[in-house]
Amino acid sequence: MGADTPISKTQRKKNMLALQELGVALVALSDDQLAEVELPEALRDAVLEARRITDFEGRRRQMQYIGKLMRKIDAAPIRARLDAWTAQSRMHTAQFKRIEAWRERLLSEESALAELGREHPHADAKELRKLIDGARRERIENGPPRNYRALFQALRSLIEKA
Repeated sequence: MGADTPISKTQRKKNMLALQELGVALVALSDDQLAEVELPEALRDAVLEARRITDFEGRRRQMQYIGKLMRKIDAAPIRARLDAWTAQSRMHTAQFKRIEAWRERLLSEESALAELGREHPHADAKELRKLIDGARRERIENGPPRNYRALFQALRSLIEKA
């Protein structure tokens, strides 16, 4: 759309709702994260006030007010910061799942340790074998999962180095 072309009412409403959803995401941030986002003072105050409001209708109106304030600023840097946090969170989750999968494979498959050694040649196979055997023993004896946790930590440091 060119500069002279008017924006349809439907598109204006979609834009408004998107900014309001961005405001909801701002309200949901932790104090540390909110401090990292550069916001105009009025918007920051509105976000902090929305956190204090417990009444449903009052909070809904406050969220609309935040959306109204968001329309007056460039929301792209805010959206980019939130997207970066989301991407980082997804990356950590994917890494966590990868470590979990390796741990389960090591505990259930005898050939998994050799495969891990091929994938990560700097891995200490002797130490990992000791942790695997201990974790298997803990499962059988229903003991506290010390080796199970230690195996996870060892895998995490191994995979983070790679």
